[in-house]
Amino acid sequence: MADPSSLGIEHFFCHNSACPDHGKRGHGNAYFRGWSGRDKRIRMVYCKTCKRPYSERKGTALERSQLPEDKVVSVLDHLREGVGVRATSRLTGVSRDTISRYLALAGDQSKSRHDELVGFSPSDP
Repeated sequence: MADPSSLGIEHFFCHNSACPDHGKRGHGNAYFRGWSGRDKRIRMVYCKTCKRPYSERKGTALERSQLPEDKVVSVLDHLREGVGVRATSRLTGVSRDTISRYLALAGDQSKSRHDELVGFSPSDP
């Protein structure tokens, strides 16, 4: 899982489905507009087209996360390696319900990203 803070703003896109630039990465409409979160470590992104702000975590498994980022990454790493929910709970100290929620969020995000990449793939001659 890529660390969102390591990505440049050009990798973000507008999440507003009513925006003409919705879902367009590298379109030049998104720019950095301050910080959010308890420690001011989450970037806020602003769409120049529709004038809407959103968190860099929008649409990711980290959106509205109460766990520290490293704990979420640890949970998802365990799941990616095939460790079950109960074992992941024991190893990370995170409840099974929380692990199941992150698993569902990460799955939804992965499906969306897959669909986006397939949509932009070149046609096969």
